[in-house]
Amino acid sequence: MTTSVLDDQSPVNLSDSPWAVETHGLTKRFGDNVAVDDVELLVPRGCAFGYLGPNGAGKTTLIRVLLGLTHADAGTMSLLGYPVPRHRDVALARVGAIVDEPRFHGHLTGRQNLEILAAARERAARGRIDGSLERVGMTHRADDRVSKYSMGMRQRLGVAACLLGDPQLLILDEPMNGLDPAGMHEMRDMILSLVSEGRTVMLSSHLLDEVERTCDAVAIVDNGKVIRQGPISELLAGASVEVNVECSSPERARTILSATALGAQIDVETSGLSIHLAAGTGRDAIAEINRLLVEDGIAVYRLQEVQVSLESWFLQVTSRLGESE
Repeated sequence: MTTSVLDDQSPVNLSDSPWAVETHGLTKRFGDNVAVDDVELLVPRGCAFGYLGPNGAGKTTLIRVLLGLTHADAGTMSLLGYPVPRHRDVALARVGAIVDEPRFHGHLTGRQNLEILAAARERAARGRIDGSLERVGMTHRADDRVSKYSMGMRQRLGVAACLLGDPQLLILDEPMNGLDPAGMHEMRDMILSLVSEGRTVMLSSHLLDEVERTCDAVAIVDNGKVIRQGPISELLAGASVEVNVECSSPERARTILSATALGAQIDVETSGLSIHLAAGTGRDAIAEINRLLVEDGIAVYRLQEVQVSLESWFLQVTSRLGESE
């Protein structure tokens, strides 16, 4: 059954909406390929939000649909409370975006590129050029040709171009791509500082570690469909608990623990055990592991709960999805 096409008749509801981006049933097809599959997405205002998934998962297509660069086949969406496409012109005046990598005239300087972009915007945009360059740490290279810029500098100039419109929402497509560790650190700090000003930054990425360091909340997308979303802290709370144990007799320790009601998955490693307990397992269970081993005469040299990362949680989630199919 075909869902209704984008609602052009919805009233503007900017003041009441807590969402910077809101989609319901959003779908985009290319022939038989469903690139965006019935996506329900809620991006809270004033946060760094990661749209996270492997290459080819449909992240860039969703951004293109939101920005009106390609049409949706079904569903509804709004930016900053403005229904689009009906109020796209009003909404996009408050949105800055980089899709793929930022494109500039290489033979012109960074400042000259921004002057060209500002000329196409409202009169106030030209007065924001110096502030935007300073904001992204590019003042000292503003009068060099863009052809001499590194990838990180072009990314920062792209953010400066977004800031010409003083946006409430920035949408960045893979902003860490091609950056060295120092460039990633600079981009991360810049995103966090923009959020501290009350702006919303939505970024797509396949780099789980960087997203965890940068974002407050995420949506996990695979094959065009959002499979999980929410604050990172809440998502990780649903992950299994991992405990590493170094002890004198790993094989005997596994036999002892396997006979208990802990319900643990236990892997024997070179010097100990890697124990996976069910999500929500309390710290008392960790103390019980130590007690059981010591009472059976096994020397415990180290017992450590491992902090769950977004990457390990992601692997747990995708593994469970595979098992259910």
